[in-house]
Amino acid sequence: SGGQVHWARDAAEAQQIILSICQQVDARSVVKGKSMAGEEIGVNEVLEENGIDVVETDLGEYIIQLAKEPPSHIIVPAVHKTKEQISDLFYQNHQQYGCDERLTEIPDMVNEARRIMREKFLAADVGITGANFLIAETGSSVIVTNEGNGDLSSCLPRVHIVTAGIEKVVPKLEDASLLLRLLARSATGQDTETYSTFFTGPKRKPDQTGPDEYHVVLIDNHRTEMLSSELRPMLRCIRCGACMNHCPVYTSIGGHAYGWVYPGPMGSILTPSTIGLENATELPNACTLNGRCASVCPVKIPLPSLLRSLRIRQYGKGLVSWKTRAGLGVWGLLSRHPGWYRLATRLAVKALGLLGRDGVIKKIPLDSGWTGHRDMMAPEGDTFLQQYKRQQDKGENR
Repeated sequence: SGGQVHWARDAAEAQQIILSICQQVDARSVVKGKSMAGEEIGVNEVLEENGIDVVETDLGEYIIQLAKEPPSHIIVPAVHKTKEQISDLFYQNHQQYGCDERLTEIPDMVNEARRIMREKFLAADVGITGANFLIAETGSSVIVTNEGNGDLSSCLPRVHIVTAGIEKVVPKLEDASLLLRLLARSATGQDTETYSTFFTGPKRKPDQTGPDEYHVVLIDNHRTEMLSSELRPMLRCIRCGACMNHCPVYTSIGGHAYGWVYPGPMGSILTPSTIGLENATELPNACTLNGRCASVCPVKIPLPSLLRSLRIRQYGKGLVSWKTRAGLGVWGLLSRHPGWYRLATRLAVKALGLLGRDGVIKKIPLDSGWTGHRDMMAPEGDTFLQQYKRQQDKGENR
């Protein structure tokens, strides 16, 4: 279809491919549509280091770019920001555009950002977007947005670069249609996105708008390793964010606590797979295995099972601390002897009760990782098994 396809084995290779394309056309300014693949490979930093001005055009991504923060959610990247914080960011950063008034109302802030963005779109040499899907049958890339910024990022500049993981390829147009409906409903509860745009190659002679050059950068970055392992189902992920929206851990600690681009249950699998399990030892354990994520996943990824697989790998590679290994050993011993288990839990409840003050425990020996940042509720009364037996006995008496 007239486009050029590039294969990037890792993030560094993807960075160099994109930088080379920009340098070949002597690009000075780049506008970006929202792209988690772009976040993954860190393309902004490389372009800026080489003197190219990069502007995120998705409003949420633009806000966190001004704040110099990573996204905290894959669908709503600035969900952690308050209106007042965004007002401060705009006031501090927009004075260079002649905006001297501090705005406090959301419509006014949106309009100010829109006016600044419009100038960026018209001046850009290169536009970079992600791709929700790549269709093998037609050679098309598909993006979905609710702001229309993806269309402007791809059609107005003279060069359009698409960044996408290799798992984004689907066989046919009808496959993309089905997945688009799943994506909208699972991500934001919409029947369909405001804009669903299909790109197939560069501008042709009859076209009024479009890029002169069209590039697709396919990113591997350890995906083929996942393809040949028990983590293969994770490659079905369509990045809807449903798993994190229902995760009690994510909703308690927020996205930045996960330490990389992808937060929540899906991030707890993707991050160790991409940057190495030894560099993300805590993430496979950032889960209660309650199963909510698997129950809401539109493509039926068995997320708790995959997290267990990573925990097994961790244990086998010796990436688990001696305290955890000792604790698991004691737990395994007690669980095989019910009498010992009941005795141990009764003693533990009594001991923790003695450590409590005003209903909370501020410090527990050998567990400063927990109590160093938060108080633990002190147990009250008997163990669960004792309470359960008492309830059973009451039921028999009735």
